[in-house]
Amino acid sequence: MNEALSRTIQCPSCWEMIDVIIDPSVESQEYTEDCSVCCRPMVITVLCRQGEVEHLEARSEED
Repeated sequence: MNEALSRTIQCPSCWEMIDVIIDPSVESQEYTEDCSVCCRPMVITVLCRQGEVEHLEARSEED
């Protein structure tokens, strides 16, 4: 089993850099998480392959 990974992303609302935890055992993920700074929701998309993050994106719900 792969350990959870920590990655830094930029909030699409307040532009602050925040850390998110990713489960690399799931190849394709999309979920909504509130920014820990401004509390606005953002949609996070993650693509993993062989336990490594290949793509990580955060966008506002309006995008």
